[in-house]
Amino acid sequence: MKKIVRIAVTALAVAAATLGCSAQADQVTDKLKATLQSRLGDDAPIKSITKSPIAGLYEVNLGSQIIYSDANGDYVLLGDLVDTKTRTNLTEARLAETNKIDFASLPLGNAVKVVKGNGSRRIAVFSDPNCPYCKQLETTLKSIDNVTVYTFLYPVLSPDSLVKSKSIWCSADRAKTWEAWMLDHKAPNGPANCDTSALDKNLALGRGMNVTGTPTVFLADGRRLPGAVSADQLDKALASAH
Repeated sequence: MKKIVRIAVTALAVAAATLGCSAQADQVTDKLKATLQSRLGDDAPIKSITKSPIAGLYEVNLGSQIIYSDANGDYVLLGDLVDTKTRTNLTEARLAETNKIDFASLPLGNAVKVVKGNGSRRIAVFSDPNCPYCKQLETTLKSIDNVTVYTFLYPVLSPDSLVKSKSIWCSADRAKTWEAWMLDHKAPNGPANCDTSALDKNLALGRGMNVTGTPTVFLADGRRLPGAVSADQLDKALASAH
């Protein structure tokens, strides 16, 4: 019985010590967050702060970017943290992990749907009709088979982007009109006389998901691929997310 009691007491002591360390860590990160937020200003809202793999260095997640700080918030480092043993870009990996989304929760009814092949693989793309890199991605998608592409019209580049997005959304065949413009430069010229509230919802959705540039691709497993990735990169990403 005494042995059992000693084990129980030891377990409680370990638990108390762990909780104490966690509380201390929370106090450090909470204080650091308050300090950095006051110094960086409201233009750089901090989502979270955690310890980095380097002692004394903290990972500061700004949503679309990760920076690093000392414990007092006196100095910050901009750039990628790389594990030289594995040649892994830890900053890129952490950003992808923290910015994962729940693909199933996306309002796919507000997107232009294009099915290629059997459509078994799925991606969501936030795209502006006047974005040259978005047009480059559309060209890349021509060589990708068996994928369903949900394009959320995201008119952020100019007033004309909104005009074109409304015209595309109100067309009789959204997918055909979208591809005709992005691939063949056939401007949509139909009247925008339908309900275009989906575009406002897309803008709010993208801002909430830290979509700061177009195109931004989301895979079915929630990972994001910013920019016009190559066909090889996209195909490999689709295979790993399937």
